[in-house]
Amino acid sequence: MSDVHPTNAQPTNAQRPQTRAVHPTVETPVGSRPLNVPLYQGHLFAFDDADALAAAFDGPRAAYLYGRMGNPTVRALENAVAELEGGTGAYATASGMGAISAVLMALLRTGDHVIAQSGLYGGTWALLHDLRERWGVEVSEVSGDDAGEVRAALRPTTRLLYLETIANPMTQVADIPALAAVAREAGVTTVVDNTFAPLLCRPLDHGADIVVHSATKYMGGHGDIVGGVAVFADPAVHRRVWDHAVELGATADPFAAWLVLRGLVTMPMRVERQSATALELARRLAAHPSVEGVHHPGLPGHPQHELAGRLLSGGYGGVLSFDLAGGRDAGRVFVESVRVASLAPSLGDAATLVMHPASTSHRQLDAAALAAAGIGEGTVRVAVGLEDPDDLWADIEQALAKAAG
Repeated sequence: MSDVHPTNAQPTNAQRPQTRAVHPTVETPVGSRPLNVPLYQGHLFAFDDADALAAAFDGPRAAYLYGRMGNPTVRALENAVAELEGGTGAYATASGMGAISAVLMALLRTGDHVIAQSGLYGGTWALLHDLRERWGVEVSEVSGDDAGEVRAALRPTTRLLYLETIANPMTQVADIPALAAVAREAGVTTVVDNTFAPLLCRPLDHGADIVVHSATKYMGGHGDIVGGVAVFADPAVHRRVWDHAVELGATADPFAAWLVLRGLVTMPMRVERQSATALELARRLAAHPSVEGVHHPGLPGHPQHELAGRLLSGGYGGVLSFDLAGGRDAGRVFVESVRVASLAPSLGDAATLVMHPASTSHRQLDAAALAAAGIGEGTVRVAVGLEDPDDLWADIEQALAKAAG
């Protein structure tokens, strides 16, 4: 048995039971180490020196003090994701929107201008709209694959370029290297949501300044946590966002961080399998008579297929969408008819999930607005899980037959 070092050992034989119950000895292993990151659920840390306590308030790398400012389990997650993304530091949050909110609200001020890829995640658009209403932040949309559009949209007040590696639900791929180069030349910070492409792409390597993830998705991978993380290329920007985010109260819970760390262990295998299955299903769907179009970066007909081949490594992602010939009614019948897959939001889970955007995530849009966003009334999104591809295809085929009437 390994020795243990009592970190707060004090004579207890003279203390009364009530006192001993409040102050159990905290032990640190000596002579061995935990194989996995321990769960530090406690939110307070004590000091023997007043100056050391004061210094603990000084930033994201200071000594642990209070859970909202730092925790060993949370920091282990931050370090792990920063290493995966090639960043200098990271900040883990209570949700993906927590990471996005922390970044945008820390870096934008009244009257600033944002250039944003069209078709962003709805929560991101809602936040940008809110900042426009409250702070006068202006937003210009670009396609995401044309550097000239970004150059033309630049203003003296432009502060951020916001992109998604693979967009939802139509799987557009952003030309991060070209667009980030334009932004950097103009002194504009590039933020990339890489939720759909962990391990497949490292946006910081392609010129981005900040990467955000919804850790709820592929990083967690088991449908049992909500979390987020922002990764930074520049330590000064990391510190700026950390200062704001700590006050915002967006910090991740240690148990959620511990669950995400568990998910990271199997993420390489899951992402590889989900990407391969998604591409196989996309190929089969493209040949089905009830399907008018399939959207997946791995297909040669995808508008950014060549770009995806240069930008992504090890697969094209586990999300695809397709357009049913029967329109809105066919889409609803399809998602209600699957039996192996489940009708549910989110992605990156072990189970395959399907959605009908026109009646759910984009239900506020009419036909014209859907068309402008590139979404058909019969579009179905599939977030592929870990099931056998043939079982998934059999399920899709029977649902397609019902949707076709």
